[in-house]
Amino acid sequence: MALQAILFDVDGTLAETEEVHRRSFNAAFRAAGLPWHWDRELYRELLAVTGGKERIGRFLAGLADPPHCDVPALHRAKTERYTALVAAGAVALRPGVARLLAEARDQGVRLAIATTTTPANVAALLAAALGPEGPALFEVMVAGDAVPCKKPAPDVYQAVLEAMALDPAGCITIEDSRNGVLSARRAGLPVLATPGLYTGDDDLRHALAVLSDLGEPDAPYRHLGGAGSGEGWVTVEALERWVAESGGMLGSPTRTQPTARRFG
Repeated sequence: MALQAILFDVDGTLAETEEVHRRSFNAAFRAAGLPWHWDRELYRELLAVTGGKERIGRFLAGLADPPHCDVPALHRAKTERYTALVAAGAVALRPGVARLLAEARDQGVRLAIATTTTPANVAALLAAALGPEGPALFEVMVAGDAVPCKKPAPDVYQAVLEAMALDPAGCITIEDSRNGVLSARRAGLPVLATPGLYTGDDDLRHALAVLSDLGEPDAPYRHLGGAGSGEGWVTVEALERWVAESGGMLGSPTRTQPTARRFG
């Protein structure tokens, strides 16, 4: 089957955004007079939970004596800081992303976004990285609270497939994290994983390929596992071939829940 669509995650996949998210959380905490600071080690642990509001909730649940906190308002304040930083050029697309997007568009391969971040975050990134036409490259975007359950549940990918009337066998997803890979696989989608700053140690065994990034002709990716060995940059032809060679590969992974811990 010819490749019909490429479905992209956003944070850590289109761009290495998580450090900017972390800085924005900390800025929002300071502005609210909260004595919290998420360092990289703690933030890595909190990333086991998808969604910003959910991440704050997980942090509060781990405090010995959590204060009353308006989580939605705090998250809105964080989003305002994040989108301002992105608009000012704080992040760039990961290697190979712009090239693959252009190639897919030229070859008539449909594009979509499936993410747990907010629509404002997606819009800010696409406009800053791809220009005003950036959002129009993607036929469908399902983001934030548009589905009942966030990754690793399959809801966001099922919503994209339904909106585009697509068979998952004709698509591939590009993700960076274990939660994202599990979400896509549970929706029946093959996945290419490109782990980033905070997901390099994730268990990505359910991806059909694990690469350092999408690569460029003058800066090949590092092959980390699965398909793509001996090649150097991801193309539409390569994705189509890898999906065909995988034969649908793994069954649907089982759902697991993160383990709670105390943070204070």
